[in-house]
Amino acid sequence: MRSLLLAIQFLTRLPTPRIAATDADFAASMRWFPLVGLLIGALVAGAAALAGRGDAWLGALAGLVVWVGVTGALHLDGLADLADARGAAHGDPARLRAVLADPHVGSFGVVAIGVQLIAKLVLLHALIAAAGWAPLVLAPFSARIGPLVWTRWLPPLHAGLAARFRETVRPVDLAAWGLVLLAAAYVWPIILVTPLLLAGWGLYLRRAFGGVSGDAHGAGIELVETLLLVLAVA
Repeated sequence: MRSLLLAIQFLTRLPTPRIAATDADFAASMRWFPLVGLLIGALVAGAAALAGRGDAWLGALAGLVVWVGVTGALHLDGLADLADARGAAHGDPARLRAVLADPHVGSFGVVAIGVQLIAKLVLLHALIAAAGWAPLVLAPFSARIGPLVWTRWLPPLHAGLAARFRETVRPVDLAAWGLVLLAAAYVWPIILVTPLLLAGWGLYLRRAFGGVSGDAHGAGIELVETLLLVLAVA
């Protein structure tokens, strides 16, 4: 229960009891990331359904606001940092790492956030109009399996967040969430493409960066969520 509460505290801005935790407790919280994603998805779908009764665009806006608000734009920040790094590095690995370490958001990052928010707004509208609630609930869940996979697969870029989680993800954790993913396919079969999307992002990170970081996890979550929604609409 401690690890689950820590995962909720880390990935969301939802009110939770204050608890004392060690670094090991915090690292173990990663095992619960997919479950927190399910919670986020339920909140997004609920807000979209309530506000979308009269107008699908209003529902899409409500869903997007809840999506960004409940996560505190955590993963959007990672997407922005990766976009800045790729846009400004010009093939120089040292400059790439320097930009990743810079807390400021540049023009590439601003554009990436803007495009991502527009994409989610449009996709939310399409799904609400078609009463496609399962993707809204399950896409955040599926995408948050990614950090478990990428942490086990790729070396950390630096001694940061990704490095702290590396030793805590066990094969049994991946197997358990894989079974849940298979069960979810009964409701939404398209979810079975998730492993391909996770593998694709992992291969990209290996080629472009040589490893994974907290920003790369966040960017991957955002992109996998959006791609899953695109497939749901298509």
